Amino acid sequence: MTRKPQQSRSRATVDAIIQAGFLVVAREGLEGTTTRHIADAAGISVGSLYEYFANKEAIYDAMYEHIVRDIVGTIRPLIPKLVTMGERDAVVELLYQFRQLLMRDQGRYLHYASYAMHLAQREHLEPLKRMLHDLLTQYAMHHPRVLKIQSIPAMGYIIINGGIFAVIRHLSEPAPVINFETLVKGLGDMVHYCIEGALEEAGSGTD
Repeated sequence: MTRKPQQSRSRATVDAIIQAGFLVVAREGLEGTTTRHIADAAGISVGSLYEYFANKEAIYDAMYEHIVRDIVGTIRPLIPKLVTMGERDAVVELLYQFRQLLMRDQGRYLHYASYAMHLAQREHLEPLKRMLHDLLTQYAMHHPRVLKIQSIPAMGYIIINGGIFAVIRHLSEPAPVINFETLVKGLGDMVHYCIEGALEEAGSGTD
């Protein structure tokens, strides 16, 4: 079980271990990374590392929680702006912000996310799920026509998760077949066409 840091020095050590984890995973990959690699990068002994984390999997879990917290901290302040935009522009803005976060600090978040999206414990995703639910709810309040779409929760889930994975895969490829601008435009168009098609089926394609 991960030790909970109580003092500022302990919190600083935990943060150093987490940041070292990102650096080492970028260099060694998930399988190649060891607790000794992480301890060396953090400037501490392996014994000190084990005072805070039981194994490297516990460190990976803390790294994922750290990424989720940063995503929420980046996107939540943008919600008031995003909900006033058309769906295409909102998708473009959201995905560019996501790319900027992933590429921060020489892409350390991207390296980890491309390996480990499936490793997180569910409770660590709750802040992200709540934030995205708030975004969808507020967007619907500003664009009431989308409330006519009965499948909006499923549509939102597919669009958000599909967009996230598409961006991570694109940024992880050494030679993607399309540029990022084309990807983002395509995702924005897809969202627009999905909404318009669903509204047409519901019997109304206008505000």
